[in-house]
Amino acid sequence: MDFSYYLPLYIAIITEDWETAKTFFDRDRNALTAKISVQLNTPLHVAATGSSLNFIEKLVELMTPEELAQPNVGGYTAFHRVAGVGDVEIAKLLFKKNPDLPNMWNQDRRLPLHHAAFLGHKHMVQYLFEITAEDIEPKPFEGQSGNVLLSELIISGLYDVALLVLQRYPNLAVSDPSPLNEIAQKPSAFPSGVRLWKVADVLGIKYRILIIKHAEDTLELVRFFCREIAKLPTDKAVSILVKPFLTAARFGIHEVVEEILVAFPDAIIYAGEGGRTALHLAVINRHENIYNLTYQMRYDCKQFLSILTDRGGNSVLHLAGELAPKHRLNLVSGAALQMQRELQWYKEVEKFVPPPHKEMKNKEGKTPAMVFTEAHSELVKEGEQWLKDSAESCTVAAALIATVVFAAAITVPGDYGDNGMPNFANDPIFIVFAVSDALSLFSSLSSLMMFLSILTARYVESDFFNALPKRLVIGLVTLFISITSLMIAFSATLYLVFGQKKAWVLIPVGAMACLPVTLFVSLQFPLLVDMIKSTFGTFLGSKVNVDSDRSNKRARGEF
Repeated sequence: MDFSYYLPLYIAIITEDWETAKTFFDRDRNALTAKISVQLNTPLHVAATGSSLNFIEKLVELMTPEELAQPNVGGYTAFHRVAGVGDVEIAKLLFKKNPDLPNMWNQDRRLPLHHAAFLGHKHMVQYLFEITAEDIEPKPFEGQSGNVLLSELIISGLYDVALLVLQRYPNLAVSDPSPLNEIAQKPSAFPSGVRLWKVADVLGIKYRILIIKHAEDTLELVRFFCREIAKLPTDKAVSILVKPFLTAARFGIHEVVEEILVAFPDAIIYAGEGGRTALHLAVINRHENIYNLTYQMRYDCKQFLSILTDRGGNSVLHLAGELAPKHRLNLVSGAALQMQRELQWYKEVEKFVPPPHKEMKNKEGKTPAMVFTEAHSELVKEGEQWLKDSAESCTVAAALIATVVFAAAITVPGDYGDNGMPNFANDPIFIVFAVSDALSLFSSLSSLMMFLSILTARYVESDFFNALPKRLVIGLVTLFISITSLMIAFSATLYLVFGQKKAWVLIPVGAMACLPVTLFVSLQFPLLVDMIKSTFGTFLGSKVNVDSDRSNKRARGEF
């Protein structure tokens, strides 16, 4: 097919040159419905994706209602294209001339409503939802079509619209495969999704309120699914819920896991591919918010899960011995702290497993301890190198500070008087100098000892759990104290020498004295905070917050 004849028309449309386009249509009326591009688009298709309302309005005036419904190569009408762009005003213009446009399927059995949902145009979806007929064939809000629509709304993050669709057509909640599985793959849609709340904190209270409302809509959507599925026979309900339940556990979305457990307490023992339950998936993917649900279980349920193995004969302790996925491991700074976190996980899960099963072998003949050692051998080496590199750098800094402050203690500012006492001995600022100098010396020496102990450590697995991180924390804290004290002592010396006669000197000196301390805090403080939290805080063993009514429901359901 030769499209060169229509090239001037095509250019006129994309440049919105109505005079040229109108002249072309006056000369050739058939051009209004002609296929003018390789996708077999008509002039209205081309205009629908980028032309102004005014241009399209003039074009539509020249066309009959039937001509508006011309499809392109994929069966898409111009109304599909408008739905994909999200321009509601143009959609209203086309709908007014041909009310059947929203009900026309393309070759993939998709309505304009599906197209708008797929591309996430909320206002367009809301408009099309109201004008799309319910009684066309196939039914747009039933079966596969309704399932696809609901899934696309969820994938696009239009949870409030998805909830509206579900409330009007509740049968969609029990379709299989369930659109609930799409929600179970979106951690960022829930409060437990880290990125969601970091963005909210940065953008301010207005956006935080919007994001909280967004999360509430998502939770209500999950609850609606669970309520409707709970009305089904148990076998049917289980077949629908297994996949989203285990998917949510794999992604660490405890909100979805909790809601499903409220409706179906026995879901905790559901097993998926490889024979792994939600607890297995929580451990292997290092999701503490899912693992912490074990602290709300009845004793008999805990006992059952603690000895349950997957198809490879691996208990939860074997899986705790596996190396965490890279994306979870990288949430912790530095190889040493990553190793510490892995040990914390292993020891916590070890408490959960009955003593006779702690030495149980899997089908490869390996105990959990053997699995842990093999899986973490490289991480131990990386942690050793990371600690040594850090300790060596800090050792040099601590030694230099100790040398400087020791020399300053001998050669005091203002020299000595005839009586052998410092000339500024009675000046309060001299006392500040002396105390700061002594504190800097003692803290730098303490820091030096800590870093030397790190350099001479054995670097066995168990050292990474507590001993080495504690030494590093103490070393960094005392190094920070020594740097701060050194700056105070230095500033006090300058004040004693110049302050009384040249007070203006104090302002730039004070500002510059803050610079090293500020740099140390900005560069090392985040790491220090991570280490303190990891070493002295707790990340497992805390209950997930749920209201008492839900907890009571779970208790009655033996969970």
